[in-house]
Amino acid sequence: MVAGELPALDDVEVGSLPPERLLEVVAEEDREALRRGLQSAPALFAGRTVWNVNSTAQGGGVAEMLQSLVPYARGAGIDTRWVVIQGEPEFFAVTKRIHNNLHGAPGDGGELDAGARAVYDEVTAVNAARLRERIAPGDIVLLHDPQTAGLVRPLIGACATVIWRCHVGVDRPNELVRRAWDFLRPDVSAADAVIFSTRTFVWDGLDEERVHIIAPSIDPFAPKNYDLDRDAVSGILAAAGIEDNEAPGGAKFRRADGDAATLTHRAAMVESSRVTPKTPLVVQVSRWDRLKDPFGVMRGFIDHVVPHVSSHLMLAGPATAEVTDDPEGARVFEELRATWEAQEPDCRSRIHLATLPMDDVEENAVIVNALQRRAQVVVQKSLAEGFGLTVAEAMWKARPVVASALGGICDQVEDGVSGLLVDPADLPAFGAAVSRLFRDHDAAERMGEQAQARVRHEFLGSRHLLQYLELMAALIAG
Repeated sequence: MVAGELPALDDVEVGSLPPERLLEVVAEEDREALRRGLQSAPALFAGRTVWNVNSTAQGGGVAEMLQSLVPYARGAGIDTRWVVIQGEPEFFAVTKRIHNNLHGAPGDGGELDAGARAVYDEVTAVNAARLRERIAPGDIVLLHDPQTAGLVRPLIGACATVIWRCHVGVDRPNELVRRAWDFLRPDVSAADAVIFSTRTFVWDGLDEERVHIIAPSIDPFAPKNYDLDRDAVSGILAAAGIEDNEAPGGAKFRRADGDAATLTHRAAMVESSRVTPKTPLVVQVSRWDRLKDPFGVMRGFIDHVVPHVSSHLMLAGPATAEVTDDPEGARVFEELRATWEAQEPDCRSRIHLATLPMDDVEENAVIVNALQRRAQVVVQKSLAEGFGLTVAEAMWKARPVVASALGGICDQVEDGVSGLLVDPADLPAFGAAVSRLFRDHDAAERMGEQAQARVRHEFLGSRHLLQYLELMAALIAG
């Protein structure tokens, strides 16, 4: 396929949600600021459209945030839209390489040379031309991640206000990181504003006056995060084929628009034993990505948890064919399956791999919700992490978390207070932290309570939405 033959831009329809309901869960001291922001939004954005542009409608944290933030913005009276750009396999191979390099990893080992630039620019030019046909002077365009950076200059030329949002990064950049910066910087530097998730991710060579820090957030009312009682958790996991139980009442759940639904799709399980209601469970939910280190989680569990605690490990991620902008996912999962098959039978029986259905995004979300609530301990042992929304999701559910001490995770978890942080390369420390939370139930419960309180103050969509409104208001005024 040549770039000119790409499918049309994909408009993601997400409806609208009343942002006022965020007032029910926001910390009391933050309610008035949110109320004022929502009241001023319709007049401030009158006659303008806010465009969110990324590279996939499902799979990964960016798509999940947009699935809630866009409806809340629409509910606040802002004409907000979400468009997904198109690409060919060569383009997504280049952008995955950039993604890996931004995390300090070689990825496929390819170069970011003139050939990569030609592929990137060709696809970008087609998407930019199609976007320019829609965007009016005075509109605001919010571009997400490396796949969209090349759109900055063409859309600035359309007299729109353009913001580029980087959701990935590392605390200590190496040469691969700087190579990716150099590839993207000419485009990114032209943006009216550049947003990073945490201060340590900010690149060299950017205008500090244009740099802003906005941490990601979760939606407490979304299917992935709203409250589920024990029977609902059991019913969802049974219907999804993840746990054998005798749950009453089937697998009913509530969609984001409030409609009732029944879960009908099942996870594909790789396992030699079944999880039951009595199975103590450690869970990691993430894309099948080497940087999420599912191999290290498995090794750390086998070597440093199995000898001490009678728990099971579940590694869960999306069905690989449905995540269009991640060409490595299927390969990583197959390697992980082979690693599982190579283990001794006793270890194999205590490790479960779950690929979660993506036929219905809200079904997928409520399965993750149930899995995190079912877990005694949630882990996120990434080797690099832009922010780690699964950490905030688990914390909101009052789960004790063991996570890597890097990136935006350090902004979320106060070590020893609202979770435990470990060096991602220190497998004995990882195993000791997980084992401690199984042995010390009081500490696990206390950390879970503190975790939920921290998310309420710092990482709900109410704060995120208000920060975006304030930034865009300043850009309009300027």
